[in-house]
Amino acid sequence: MRNKIIFSFLSSMLTTLGLAQDKETLFLVQPYLQNANPNEMTIMWETTMGEESIVEYGETTTLGKKQNGRAEDVNFTDTRIHEVNLTGLKRFTNYYYRVRTGKLVSDIFQFKTPPFASDHKSFNLLAMSDMQKDNQNPDKFMEIVNKGIIPYLKQEYGNNLPDDLALVMIPGDLVQRGSTYEQWQNDFFSPAQQLFSEVPVYPVLGNHEGNSTFYFKYFSLPKNGTPAYAEHWWYKDYGNTRIIGLNSNEGYRDIGEQYVWLEKVLEETAKNEDIDFVFAQLHHPHKSELWIPGEEASTGKVVKMLENFTTETGKPSLHFFGHTHGYSRGQSKDHKHLWINVATAGGAIDNWGEFEGRDYDEFTVTQDEYGFVMVEVDGSKQNPKFTIKRISRGNEDIFRENEQTDEITIYANKHSPEVPKPIFPINEIIDFDGVLLKASPFESTFNDAYHAASNWQISTTEDFSAVVQDSWKQSENWYYLENRQKGYDLTDEPTKRLQPNTTYFWRVRYRDQHLNWSDWSTIQTFKTKN
Repeated sequence: MRNKIIFSFLSSMLTTLGLAQDKETLFLVQPYLQNANPNEMTIMWETTMGEESIVEYGETTTLGKKQNGRAEDVNFTDTRIHEVNLTGLKRFTNYYYRVRTGKLVSDIFQFKTPPFASDHKSFNLLAMSDMQKDNQNPDKFMEIVNKGIIPYLKQEYGNNLPDDLALVMIPGDLVQRGSTYEQWQNDFFSPAQQLFSEVPVYPVLGNHEGNSTFYFKYFSLPKNGTPAYAEHWWYKDYGNTRIIGLNSNEGYRDIGEQYVWLEKVLEETAKNEDIDFVFAQLHHPHKSELWIPGEEASTGKVVKMLENFTTETGKPSLHFFGHTHGYSRGQSKDHKHLWINVATAGGAIDNWGEFEGRDYDEFTVTQDEYGFVMVEVDGSKQNPKFTIKRISRGNEDIFRENEQTDEITIYANKHSPEVPKPIFPINEIIDFDGVLLKASPFESTFNDAYHAASNWQISTTEDFSAVVQDSWKQSENWYYLENRQKGYDLTDEPTKRLQPNTTYFWRVRYRDQHLNWSDWSTIQTFKTKN
């Protein structure tokens, strides 16, 4: 009996060992690109097991070169995340690659290295956010990528994917729950595999990531932030554009080190003649027309720092954000700075009327929809510019097949409109109930410029130190499915009720669609009756 027990035990052990030997290494996450530089590219993937981390690469599909990397534990099992950093690459050059772990070999993919800023090359980038899984529409992120982004790029530009798109920015909420391991594979990487295998992706933390260790294991972001907060904030240069990633989540948004670091980065950027534009991304909005409870005051500090940087240096800036599940595009009143909510790429839409909202002066367009944002960056030395395009996939009521619903172009160089001429009132005596201010039509020597905004001021002092009315109106204001500025004449503005027997001073300035303000008009006066 004893021999039978020993034999049975040995047989069981041999069977177990045989199964272990026959266990096949599989991909859990297909290869994806990280942290691109003109002469470097980082490639990552995840397997069920295996320590070997090899990338074979070259300028043709025959490959010919090989680079080893490292493997790291993910969740205290046999699964491994692999990371290989390719160096010595040629700038702005297409490469082919595949990855290998033991007998497991991937398909051959492509990537393109970035240019130096001094190369003055043009490129496209994409921004989207809040793709966390909505159980009512569980395949929406897959649709956004594979029926939205990739077909759009092919139709619009018609080249290989790495030639049409340089990088992807994601301002947060990549998964529904960052601490749930399987969501990273199933809900984020798998739907976007075709995109991320050939275009580097740069996310920042959203509240749904919950500061999960999985986030930091899956991404290899620039390590140029504050050392104690590696990968929480960072910057990356691509051509003439500096991309800044920030952490707006609780526990990090009010850490002084982040603001100190950002100030230093902006100071260095101001001195860098090769950088024309600054694109920041963080998760939470400063203001939100669809969902006021989602607003975060600390984002306002970042906005003000970017506004001041832009005004002091003349370098246009923007901040991408999400959190509110819909698209919004706004602009700072006194600065060449854009506010762009790039959501939603999968999360349930914040529909009009569903939450408390507000019609803010800054926003020109707000839409409750799925979609993504394309940015076309012109790196020309003489007249660099970038163009923002919103590509919509609609919502539950109206489906849109990659329809462009918004566009704005910003130039690095200033092209100011002509100074408007005051028409009425000029040294008039008027009723204190109010008057209609009137100025000349919009004029500009810049090709195709049109009247996009007016700013009227009334003061009781000639130096405008005591402004009693400051009115900023834009040519369109899409809020709650209607344009509230439809038919509005930007060359006139009604005053509020004024004080009787008082002398007032007024002036006006015009803005074009590229966020260029004219100088203020000459100052005129009027007096109210008793």
